[in-house]
Formats: sequence, structure tokens, C-alpha cells
Amino acid sequence: MFKVFGQQPEQAVERLRSGATREELREEGATAAVVDAGFEVGAGEIFVIMGLSGSGKSTLLRMLNGLSRPTAGRVVFDGQDLTALPDKELRAVRSHRISMVFQHFALFPHRSVLENAGYGLEVQGVPREERDRRATEALELVGLSGWHDSWPDELSGGMQQRVGLARALATDADLLLMDESFSALDPLIRREMQEQLLQLQQQLRKSIVFITHDLNEAMRLGDRIAVMRDGRIVQQGTPAEIVLSPADAYVAAFVEDVDRDRVLGRDRVLGRAAGRGTEVPPQARRADETGGKAVHHG
Repeated sequence: MFKVFGQQPEQAVERLRSGATREELREEGATAAVVDAGFEVGAGEIFVIMGLSGSGKSTLLRMLNGLSRPTAGRVVFDGQDLTALPDKELRAVRSHRISMVFQHFALFPHRSVLENAGYGLEVQGVPREERDRRATEALELVGLSGWHDSWPDELSGGMQQRVGLARALATDADLLLMDESFSALDPLIRREMQEQLLQLQQQLRKSIVFITHDLNEAMRLGDRIAVMRDGRIVQQGTPAEIVLSPADAYVAAFVEDVDRDRVLGRDRVLGRAAGRGTEVPPQARRADETGGKAVHHG
């Protein structure tokens, strides 16, 4: 998968395939945001994409739901090539099967907590009574029972992010895309939201693509992790594989200060072992048995 902005993007992709660098393309008026990136996300898996600012991770995420069309390559979701869909059909997939949780909450200040949580269902055309019921259930899942009639400005940052998460869950989408969703929160609240997400995942077994620049967050949440640099994915693997066998000096510098005992302990709990290749995580296998969906990007 490639995404190039600027002049003659298709020709720029061919130049990249032939060995041209991003710097060379930039001198020619083209910006290579994502370069030859491919991965698969198993049903029920939390797949974390991490990298520094400018590494291309948010652009990559936007291509997963068609907000940004790839210059070359495709996104296959549950056997369907999203990059080949007309705009109307793509909007329907985004509305019903893929939900996003944003970094800055994106709540409507003039709508109540309940109305915000039910907004995705409103877009789908779900009747008011069912919409309120499903939004209420989602708010209860994220620990916001009793806050239905409150306004966003009456909530803390962590509570506002819970509303955003509830809005995504209310649609019962197969795939959740989370773009730096917890990075605007204070450290303690951020950790609480990470724990909340892990608890919800045990119950709901969604397929989740989570973007972060924070290595500890990636190690805590990810069943598998893709590390990006300069638009490319330089390594994919379980947390233990990333920590114990970094692909290059860049990844090694990233994981230098990681608590290896904690990472390896978590992998043992989840039934993963470093050095045995990438395995589908246990929750992904359970989701496959219950009809979960998967996404391929490449």
C-alpha cells in the first residue's frame, strides 16, 4: 500500500518501487506518506501501529476506512476490496461496519451524552427508541451509567473519551479504528482508559487497529505491533518479538528501556511465545469461531 501526495503520485510510486528515496521524491514535489506498507488484522485482535510523528501511521489508518484513497494497493475487509467500492457503498461500510474513536473526543457540545453516544446510529437511520436503547447499553459498558442527560462540558476528559468510545461501540461495528485515542489524557486517566479497553475487548472481541506513538501503550494493548518509520513498516510482531528481536537499530532504540519481564509475562498469559512466528491471538481465534471479521491491508 502506497500513499503519495503532490505531483504525479502514480509515477512517484513507480520510482519508490525502483528504489527512489522519500527525500528524492520530495525534491521532485511529491511526498511519500506511506511506502509499501502491508499487514493483516485477525478477527478479535488489537493491532497497534506505532511510530513517531510524521511516520505515516495516521495516514495509514485513514486509508483503512477510505477517508484517504491509496495511490496504489488495496484494503480488503471481510473479503471485500474497499478501494474498489463506489463512494456511496464505501460510506455505507463506514457507517455500519467500521467505527472511529478520535484523539480529541469529537463530541457535539449541543447534544447530551446520550445523543452523542447514539449519533452513529442516527446517521444509520436507526429509530429513536432503538437508538436510545443501544446508546444506553454502550454508555453502561464504558462505565457512564447515570450520565445520559449530562452535557459534554460537564464531563472530565476521560469521561468525554468514554462517550466517544461508547459512540463507536453503539453501532456494533466489526472494526474499530482508534487514532491516538488516549494521548490527550492525563497519564493516570490514560492508563484507566487502556484498562477499560482491555476489559471491553475480553467481552466484545472486536477487531481493533490502534494508533499510538507511545511504546508502553503499544506493549500494553497490542496483540501484535507494527513499527513505522518514514512511511514504512519496519517490523511487525508480538510485543515479545519486538522487544527480544528488534529488526534494526531504530526499533532497538525504541525498546531499549522497556520492562522485558512485564512484556514477556503478558505474552505468556496470552499464550504467545517469541521466536515462534506470529500467531493468531487466543481472542482472535474465539472471534473467528463466532463470526468475527478480519481486515487485510497491502
